[in-house]
Amino acid sequence: MGGPVHAHAARAARLSDRSDLTMAAFLRLALLCAFTVVLRATDDPLAVAIGHAKAHPQGDVPASFVAADYRGDLRDLPIGVFDSGVGGLTVLEALKAHDRHDNRTGKEGADGVPDFAGERFVYFGDQANMPYGNYSAVGRTDFLRELILRDVLFLLGRRHAHGQKPPVKAIVIACNTATAYGLEDIRAAVKSWGLPVIVVGVVEAGAQGLAETAGGAQGGVAVLATVGTCASNAYPRALAKVTARPVRQLGSATLAAAIEGDPSVTTPIRDIIRADVGAFLQSAAADGAAPIDTLMLGCTHYPLVADEIAAAFAYWREQTAADGRKPYATLVASERKQVNPAAWTAEALWRSLQGAKMMAVTPTSAGDLFYISIPNPAWPGVGLAADGSLSYEYKYGRQPGQVGREDTINVPMTPEKLPGATAKLVREKLPLTWRSLQMAR
Repeated sequence: MGGPVHAHAARAARLSDRSDLTMAAFLRLALLCAFTVVLRATDDPLAVAIGHAKAHPQGDVPASFVAADYRGDLRDLPIGVFDSGVGGLTVLEALKAHDRHDNRTGKEGADGVPDFAGERFVYFGDQANMPYGNYSAVGRTDFLRELILRDVLFLLGRRHAHGQKPPVKAIVIACNTATAYGLEDIRAAVKSWGLPVIVVGVVEAGAQGLAETAGGAQGGVAVLATVGTCASNAYPRALAKVTARPVRQLGSATLAAAIEGDPSVTTPIRDIIRADVGAFLQSAAADGAAPIDTLMLGCTHYPLVADEIAAAFAYWREQTAADGRKPYATLVASERKQVNPAAWTAEALWRSLQGAKMMAVTPTSAGDLFYISIPNPAWPGVGLAADGSLSYEYKYGRQPGQVGREDTINVPMTPEKLPGATAKLVREKLPLTWRSLQMAR
């Protein structure tokens, strides 16, 4: 622990050597040190979120849940899925399409019926506060942790801006950045609240997926993710547990936002990808990196542009320099495997629910539910850009400590609320999710 705590402690130590310092004065300084330590501990986003929810067991305020909802049989509750925006819909698609087991026996082997056919999903995209990947870059990691815990509390609770929603029996963190910075917090909070809720994150699942599908790939692994996810080193740590292959990260500051349809990003998606990959390969070549034969799609938005990513690596592999050489021909393997953590997140969830005997038992005709956050112009001091979104200065200038703040509110998501380009990607590449989203109008 640093900052004021160390400053007070150092001052106490220096003054203790002075002959004119009374024992009472020294004790007062020591007490101030201890008080500061306690104050700093209670300022932690995890402690604040845990305390806030425990203080409101009736779920009657923002960022709270009804404690009684989690007593008894939870099997027929829906599964919660959240992301910083709409990228997590790729994970929802993987969940809805997953068919790796016999639904009657649970044994390995597809039976033509999706493994989660009897389940209902509640999806939340915190689009007003996205992209999560940029908070660490501006020194707002603790605020990011608070946002992630608020997402979880929303899914656990019943409240949204226009009514009520059901609580959930499991939480899928369908966001790599949120998994990197929030998985441990979420598991600690759920344990502290005494909830028998399953928690699954995409990073661990992606690493396990690479381990189980490596096949003949033995070269380097390129992790494509947001700047924030790369800064966390979550993937290198997770991959180191399952493989000794070299790992190199490619962090993009704008690609996820471009896929979301962020109006501040005007460069075409293909050009962003090509430029990012080119800079990545130039750096890798200078460092003498191992040939890359596996691409880890370390952002849930990226499966929506997987073809464009593959094309960019192929493009640079064939580029010829002025001297006639192809500088990246040996760095980029002729055949490359893509690992999509979304599919492995589905398998990790199935294994967790099956192991805990928490699969749904009662058929339901109720459809999935979708929610999205939007700015709340009525919140005191909220800063808005010309297009009605949170201004950059306001979004990245906030401090943690108000887990129940409502500068954004959560409302039902409809196809009309998605930016045009994003809606097109979802409609064309996530057909099961698109159909479910239309039915949830």
